[in-house]
Amino acid sequence: MLYAQILLNGLVLGGLYATIAVGFSLVWGVLNVINILHGSFVVLGSYIAYFSYVHLGIHPYLSIVTAGAVLFVLGYCVQAGLINRVVGAPVLTTLVLTFGLDLIANNGMILAFSADYRSVTLANPLGSAIIGGLVVPLDRLVAMILAILLTGLLYFVLVHSRIGRAIIAVRMDAEAAALMGVKVKRIYAITFGIGALMAGAAGSLLSLVFPISPLNGPEFLGIAFVVCVLGGLGSVAGAVVGGLALGAIQSFGALFFGPQHGLTIAFALLILLLIFKPSGIMGRRGYE
Repeated sequence: MLYAQILLNGLVLGGLYATIAVGFSLVWGVLNVINILHGSFVVLGSYIAYFSYVHLGIHPYLSIVTAGAVLFVLGYCVQAGLINRVVGAPVLTTLVLTFGLDLIANNGMILAFSADYRSVTLANPLGSAIIGGLVVPLDRLVAMILAILLTGLLYFVLVHSRIGRAIIAVRMDAEAAALMGVKVKRIYAITFGIGALMAGAAGSLLSLVFPISPLNGPEFLGIAFVVCVLGGLGSVAGAVVGGLALGAIQSFGALFFGPQHGLTIAFALLILLLIFKPSGIMGRRGYE
């Protein structure tokens, strides 16, 4: 029963990890840009949820709309105004640019909000329920369900909308897409905006689980990296599988080796996966 409870806790957390990673994976797969700024986007989404709840009484479940919208606009402007200028350059150039932007964003949030940890304390939490002998934290469970629904919505948009098909076309062959009339740089900006939107929504949901501080940015970025490699770059389903796998690995790693080593175990397995199966669990050519 203990192992079942640990697995349940890991899967609930893993659903939230999937939402962190899917936007990161989308930007990396379509633009070939490793967005170091992604972790700060997640933290900013958490701050939007925190202040929305404290000052306006808006529940973090609802703040995903506000956080997503704000981060989409921010991501679109960053891509259109800065990254699009060097998007065709070697990957190291965009890596350094997003690293510099992350430093600016991180220090800006420290100046604005300080590095103190804050947390969303709900006035009327849902509490826990006992199902089949397992303790189910309902607030986290609802957050995980919303995270998976958001990821599924992104998949639906990519597959069934004109913008989604344009994103896939640019992912497969940007030059051919341009010849077919697709405005590639505009699609790049929209894609980056969607990645930021997913990060902001994930941050809003994670505000119910993690303390909020600008210092969390690198941790969220590391999670995004691990999930992308575990699940496979270029797959929405891979992000979900990778997120769930990481959540389970962390939970069992914390049980057997201590909570301080949970993420360390995940990174060790990541290295092994890179050696023996670098495409990840569900990696494939082209974004779904």
